Amino acid sequence: MANIIDMPKLSDTMSVGTLVKWLKKEGDAVKSGDMLAEVETDKATMELESFFDGTLVKIFAPAGSQVAIGAPLCAIGQPGEKVDAPASPKASQGAAPAAPAPTAPATVTPSAPATPAPAQSPSVASAKEGPTSAAAPAPVSQPSTLNSQPAADGRVKISPLAKKIAAQNNLNVAGLAGTGPHGRIVKADVLAAVANPALLQAKSAAPAAAAKSGAAFTGGTPSRTGPIQEDRTVPATNMRATIAKRLLEAKTTIPHFYLEIEVDAEPLLALRAQLNAGLEAEGVKLSVNDFVLKASAEALRRVPGVNASWTGTGIQYFGAAHVSFAVAIEDGLITPVIRDAHQKSVFAISAEAKPLGKRAKEKKLKPDEFTGGTFCVSNLGMMGIERFSAIINPPNAAILAVGTTVTKPVVKNGAIVVGQTMVLTLSCDHRVVDGALGAQFLAALKDLLEKPALLLV
Repeated sequence: MANIIDMPKLSDTMSVGTLVKWLKKEGDAVKSGDMLAEVETDKATMELESFFDGTLVKIFAPAGSQVAIGAPLCAIGQPGEKVDAPASPKASQGAAPAAPAPTAPATVTPSAPATPAPAQSPSVASAKEGPTSAAAPAPVSQPSTLNSQPAADGRVKISPLAKKIAAQNNLNVAGLAGTGPHGRIVKADVLAAVANPALLQAKSAAPAAAAKSGAAFTGGTPSRTGPIQEDRTVPATNMRATIAKRLLEAKTTIPHFYLEIEVDAEPLLALRAQLNAGLEAEGVKLSVNDFVLKASAEALRRVPGVNASWTGTGIQYFGAAHVSFAVAIEDGLITPVIRDAHQKSVFAISAEAKPLGKRAKEKKLKPDEFTGGTFCVSNLGMMGIERFSAIINPPNAAILAVGTTVTKPVVKNGAIVVGQTMVLTLSCDHRVVDGALGAQFLAALKDLLEKPALLLV
């Protein structure tokens, strides 16, 4: 009898997984320990392992499908064995319940523009997200009066996606009437022309049409009209859907308050430069974030009340500082964890953080590498952000937002001199951390960063 392999629960918040690709095909012999497929969870892309010997006799979930936890993925049995798909109402072969796929094209008419909807991530107060509303598609059988005539430089106004589809179908769009804003050719126009070549029109070179297309100049300055991108609705990935759910939960159920402190970053930058210069031959390069992670762990040692979590009925205090750090990836972010950071040197933390960050960007982290953090650091200073407030990453009781170093006038020893400062913002869960406790933590952190030699002990 064939063995059925179901979608496993690969992360603590996972409810559905995406079958990225199969590494084996039906009819292939497999052994226990062989990797069968790649599965994308809400946090990483992981390999699905076989625990049976035999032949992959049936694949129930095609590549690209989303499958609920416990739903059948494949069957391993004897060569030639016939297996029917087990009845499972959990399976979701089209889209996850949290992010249903649209049933109609997302092309919109010029008179009904889509409205962008901002999204948030655990590391920043807000992040860019694509438009989320989709109006009814324009009827391609009634082309717009603004035909897709060439602009002043001879180019045809066409969206990148439409251009790609046209190239794949060897379609000359020079005479095609566009239904997008200002006669822009969009995906629906090209698909309609592929299905009905009669929609192709003779190319017109009338100057008036070129002016209507947005290629006109006013006072010597080009008039840029039309959309910045094609209106569309994109189903949320597992990761984005989970981030949205957790952020809403965090922001609406955790009583946030924020504390900010300015740090003299000059001693830290000087020590970092000195160490990097001396260790360059060994390939060691410390980052500001390495020092911040180490300083955070040491500050948690000094003020352990922040290294805690609200349980619903009480406060859980942790005996070790497992410091996580936010890493931005293509469709969200993830927080790898430096375990027992309070027991590691800044060099050990740096050596551990770099490969963790690399695997995070590749979505190759293992569950134990991004779970169990007791405190989180989010650093947007490397992107030039001076200050921001981060959203707490549950179940942590606090998160530190790190800004960039800024060169500006400061007062030292009663004189105004050029200094370098860095702003740190602590977001606190008021159920666990009171204002005085948060202030003590930031004071300890400031002391450590302004006396960075203490971090090398």
